[in-house]
Amino acid sequence: MIPIRDSVRSRSVPLVSLSIIAINVLVFLRELGMTDRELWKFAAMYGVVPARLSGLFTGHPQGVWFVATLFTAQFLHGGWFHLLGNMLYLWVFGDNVEDRMGRWRFLGFYLVAGALANFAHAVMHPTSMTPTIGASGAVAGVLGAYFVMFPRARVQALLPLGFFLYVTELPAVLFLFLWFFLQLASGVASIGLPPAVTGAVAWWAHVGGFLVGMFLGPSVARRPRRRMWY
Repeated sequence: MIPIRDSVRSRSVPLVSLSIIAINVLVFLRELGMTDRELWKFAAMYGVVPARLSGLFTGHPQGVWFVATLFTAQFLHGGWFHLLGNMLYLWVFGDNVEDRMGRWRFLGFYLVAGALANFAHAVMHPTSMTPTIGASGAVAGVLGAYFVMFPRARVQALLPLGFFLYVTELPAVLFLFLWFFLQLASGVASIGLPPAVTGAVAWWAHVGGFLVGMFLGPSVARRPRRRMWY
């Protein structure tokens, strides 16, 4: 399912969400100018390599930088579909979460959710040397927060049926539950399998990010303003 828009209208311009999208696009355009060798080095430097994080416990001298990659990896992508998919979900769901939290709280929440999501992936694949990149863990955090903050919202989406795409409208909680169930099922199926078999998709980052968003999001959100009647 591909989300098009939701039924909740933001009361303010989502400057942080737009800025995050712009940064991701600019970084990806920089990646397009790299050779395959340069791109691999770039991903290995700024992406999350689970085995290196595991090495923190052995006192590796670059331990601080390995922790920093939990954040830097959120702004790298492996292709156009990877980038556009993540940014579309952020565009549809991020504005309302940002509006409810406030810009600076949303920025902090987004980065922390993404870092914890990447850490969840590293915990589930502690020996992997494959760099993990992408904003999907952070975006999953936004989806988890949206899931509990806007239970009555509806989502208009494209539903692929065979060779055709149909426009349908679903309750947001159903749309996001189905999305989460797919990530969880895929994550469970990937346990013990090498990245070459799973396609190097960080399913557990998606699962971890969504759960972080569900439990952390409401505590970060500002209380709704009470209407004053005169």
